[in-house]
Amino acid sequence: MTLRYSTDIVIFGGGVAGLWLLNRLRQAGYNALLLESETLGGGQTLASQGIIHGGLKYALGGVLTGASQAIAEMPARWRAALRGEGDLDLSAVKTLSDHYYMWSNAGLRSRFKTFLGSKSLRGRIDAVPPAEYPAFFKAATVAGNLYRLPDFVVDTPSLLATLSVPVAQQLLHYDAPSLEFTRSAEGSIQQADFTAAGQQVAITARQFILTAGEGNKSLLEKCGLGSVQTQLRPLKMVHLTQPNMPEVYVHCIGDDFSMKPALTVTTHPQDDGSATWYLGGQLAEAGVEQSDAEVIADAKKQLASLFPWLDVNAAQWGCFLINRAEIAYDDNNRPDDAAMLVNHNVISAWPTKLTLAPVLADKILSHLQSADVVPGIHDPSIGELTQQLSAPVMGQPRWGSSS
Repeated sequence: MTLRYSTDIVIFGGGVAGLWLLNRLRQAGYNALLLESETLGGGQTLASQGIIHGGLKYALGGVLTGASQAIAEMPARWRAALRGEGDLDLSAVKTLSDHYYMWSNAGLRSRFKTFLGSKSLRGRIDAVPPAEYPAFFKAATVAGNLYRLPDFVVDTPSLLATLSVPVAQQLLHYDAPSLEFTRSAEGSIQQADFTAAGQQVAITARQFILTAGEGNKSLLEKCGLGSVQTQLRPLKMVHLTQPNMPEVYVHCIGDDFSMKPALTVTTHPQDDGSATWYLGGQLAEAGVEQSDAEVIADAKKQLASLFPWLDVNAAQWGCFLINRAEIAYDDNNRPDDAAMLVNHNVISAWPTKLTLAPVLADKILSHLQSADVVPGIHDPSIGELTQQLSAPVMGQPRWGSSS
C-alpha cells in the first residue's frame, strides 16, 4: 500500500536553512513538509562555528565587498529573533557568547588590516580598553589589540532544536536511494516517490525546494536538472578538548599579507565539564592540503605563537573535513549572498553561510509571491502520514574524538 499526500511545498534538507524556511512558510499559511534522509543539521549546520557574522572578516582589505554588505545587518536581525521579536521566536536558543572579538598582534601589517576592516563596516567596531578585556586576554603575555565586534555566537544544537519544535509534525525521514521524481512534459516536478520506515510514499506538491547543502547536487540530478552547476569549498576543521579550557570567541588577524583571519576560535562547553575549542579561519582552508597530523601540528604552532600563556598540554586533538556547498558561477567567484535558482517549480537554494538563513527565506517567499504561488492545498491525511513514518533524529557535533 502506498501512502499518498498532497501539499503546497516540499523541502528537502533539514539543516538551518530548511528548518528556518519551513517555519517561515508555515507562518505565511503554506502547507509544507520537510524531508531529511540523514540527521537534522548533520552536515554544514553542526559543522559551523555558530558565529552570526557582521561582516568584518570580509572587509579586512579596506573595501566593502558584496559579502560584507549582504551580511552587515544580520547580527541585529538575529538578536531580534533571540529576543522573540524577529521573524521567528528564537528566545529558547542558547547564546554561547554575546560578543565576538578580534585579536591582532603588535605587528604593523596586522594592525593596519584591522584598522581598514573596522572603517569599512556600517556597524560600530569598538576597541576594547585593556581594563575591560575578558579574563583570557587579561592574562596575555604578548602585546596586542582587542576589538569587540557586532558578531556573536549561538549554540547550533540549541538552534536546531528550537527551529524543530514548532514544525515537528512536518518533519519526515526518508530513504535517499529510493527517491524518484515524476516530471511533466514541460519539466515541472509533479510527484516525489520514496520509501520511509518500510512504507511506499507518494507526495504531490506545487513547489519543491532543495536546501540540502552538498546533497543538492544529487537531488538536482534526480530532478533532471543535472546541468545546474554547484561547487564545494572544503575546510579541515580542528578541535581540541580539555578540562578548564577558557571561553574564547575570537578572530586572530595574522601578520602576513593574507586578508583572512589566520585563526577563528569558538568555545563549546561539554556535558562532562570540559570544553572544546573549535578552530577555523585560514588554518582550516590551508589544512585541506595537509594530513590530519600536519594540520593539527600547524594549529598547535599557531596557538603557541598567538597565545603563549595558554597551556594545552592535556588537550585531546582531532580534525575532520567538511564541504561548504554553493551555487557555482561562471566567473568561479564565491557567492556573496544567499543564492537560489528557479527551474520550473523546483527551487534550489544555498544560504552560503549560517547567518544568511533569514535572507534565503526572504528570497524564496518573495519569489513565491511574485510567481503567484499562494497557500491553498490542505490534505487532512497528514496525521496518518506522520504516525506511520518516523521523524529524522537530531544530529550531533562532530568534534570530541581525539588523536
